[in-house]
Amino acid sequence: MANFGPKDIKKLRETTSAGMMDCKTALAQSDGDFDAAIAWLREKGLGAAAKKAGKVAAEGVVSIQVSDTKAVIVEINSQTDFVAQNNVFKNVVAEITKHAFDNNLADAEAINTSEINGQNFADYLSLQIATIGENLVVRRAGMIASDDETVAINGYLHANNRVAVLLAAKCEDKATADKVRAELKNVAMHAAAMSPSTLSYTSFDPTFVEEETAGRIEKVKKENEELIRLGKPLKNVPSYVSRLQLTDEVIAEAKAAIEAELAAEGKPEKIWDKIVPGKVERFISDNTLLDQELALLDQKYVMDDSVTVAGHIEKISGGKATITDFIRLEVGEGIEVEEEDFAAEVAKQMA
Repeated sequence: MANFGPKDIKKLRETTSAGMMDCKTALAQSDGDFDAAIAWLREKGLGAAAKKAGKVAAEGVVSIQVSDTKAVIVEINSQTDFVAQNNVFKNVVAEITKHAFDNNLADAEAINTSEINGQNFADYLSLQIATIGENLVVRRAGMIASDDETVAINGYLHANNRVAVLLAAKCEDKATADKVRAELKNVAMHAAAMSPSTLSYTSFDPTFVEEETAGRIEKVKKENEELIRLGKPLKNVPSYVSRLQLTDEVIAEAKAAIEAELAAEGKPEKIWDKIVPGKVERFISDNTLLDQELALLDQKYVMDDSVTVAGHIEKISGGKATITDFIRLEVGEGIEVEEEDFAAEVAKQMA
């Protein structure tokens, strides 16, 4: 005679989120022992999860947790966007994010090799895979932390939970840090929208810059062809694409060319000092298109495009703050998903 009833099955299902029949079988196999039934389901879950582990997980969410002294960001992938909207999945994401925050787990490897709720993280994740029914992957994570009261930390999670950004700024004093902290959220919103890949052009590999130069110059030329057709002003065609290429010699040559142009136009030399700096700045702007696209500090700030992000922070802090740390994660970046031929897959299954 069974040592359990419908209430026990219901309780086990609510506790484990396993299917009704699986819960009934688990209780039968364990002679009604609740803890033993959970263990049986876990073993069964591990087996089911193993089959799902090979599935590509390219959907999912990014999650953050932020305090004044620390912030963590985690990308957790699922196979489908449908599952990413599931409340069970959302609870798993929240639990993993809090786990990373509470235990100072600074990257995905640290999370995946940790212990959570008294068990190996891999076992924990396998149980979630079995419960949810899709492969789950803690793919990327990051952390910014500082006990220095002059360091401001903040972050932003976009409403779709697919893009998030963390930032930190070093300030001259606590008062400036308190002021800048709130503004960092706005800058993080900018970064979420404008997709910079690095903090500063100084992080670029010189080889990458050289490889990007010709194509980006050609792009401006193509844009000018369209502007000619539309009868609109043309863009200056650059010779370079990054500040990394603008050596002192290059700037000096540009300045000399500007002065020669002013002389040819008959502009009095005594007013050159009022004209040359602005034209040099325009030369730098025209020749740093790569920086403006991919380097956060060099992008035009979306809420005030008269300044760069770096210039905006300098302005609002009175020159007392500099952004030093930047992490941006977007769900699925760099994951290649193989296109499946559904008809061929069905035929294969029927063969």
